[in-house]
Amino acid sequence: MKRALITGITGQDGSYLAELLLEKGYRVFGLVRRTATRNTKNIEHILNKITLIEGEITDFFCTLHIIGSLLPDEIYNLAAQSHVGTSFEQPAYTLQVNTVGVSNIIEAIKLAPYSIKLYQASTSEIFGNNRGLPLNEDSPMKPRSPYGCSKLAAHHLVRCFREEGFFACSGILFNHESPRRGENFVTRKITKGVAEIYRGKRDVIELGNVHARRDWGYARDYVVAMWMMLQQENPADFVIGTGMSHSVEDVLEIAFHTAGILDWSKHVIICDSEHRPTDIGELVADASRAHGVLGWQPRTTFKQLIEMMANADRIAIQ
Repeated sequence: MKRALITGITGQDGSYLAELLLEKGYRVFGLVRRTATRNTKNIEHILNKITLIEGEITDFFCTLHIIGSLLPDEIYNLAAQSHVGTSFEQPAYTLQVNTVGVSNIIEAIKLAPYSIKLYQASTSEIFGNNRGLPLNEDSPMKPRSPYGCSKLAAHHLVRCFREEGFFACSGILFNHESPRRGENFVTRKITKGVAEIYRGKRDVIELGNVHARRDWGYARDYVVAMWMMLQQENPADFVIGTGMSHSVEDVLEIAFHTAGILDWSKHVIICDSEHRPTDIGELVADASRAHGVLGWQPRTTFKQLIEMMANADRIAIQ
């Protein structure tokens, strides 16, 4: 039985990945931070099938002990400070988790008595404002946020690690969402806000740049690509996305339509406080390598995704 360690298992991606690995017969371990109140909402239904371990990837000796004692076959590092806006407010913490944490995992793997495969969660934010759309693995990387910078540094650390002869790869995932997405991310902020408007609990949603365009896909589809990367004979980095971009306005239109509200503009206020210090106009993926090498394809359309999220929030909010 293969053993997998997932850091960030309580998040959106971690929970879907844990489900996938259990279906494939893995023994799954999840690393969770030491907190007074542990948020396991996303994995409550599989808690009896996985093993949770407390620890911090920012603590090298803790990371070394956990990896050295578990000796997993595969490590999926999904732990991160993953909110772009928050990274401007907490740049040092963002770098500590997203870069130093990755370095600690790499060093712990080097000291293991046998080979451990590493998947690192990279991000489309490493590309920044790039004119050469769509973006692939060889596109210029010019991040515009502390989050993007921290992830790019980790991306290069993984590449160097791979060039030393280790099996390590980064999934350059473009925006991916689900009903399990954190409520501070714009898609979930919208779908939850629409549900609350529908239930009469509020009147408006406050947003920033509604013209920004992103390549949005379904997180459950994307964790399949993560697993596929570690099943290859040779490690490599892969861009994962749908190849189509949509605006925040598109999210609003679909989400409000699911609630029977045709004019979303009456319920949205554009606030300066919601704008990022720097922003990226558009991101679109060229996932040709993933299609050709992995055989991966997204299965869920943008419209299906937003409708799924909107319906889930409307059911949850009574």
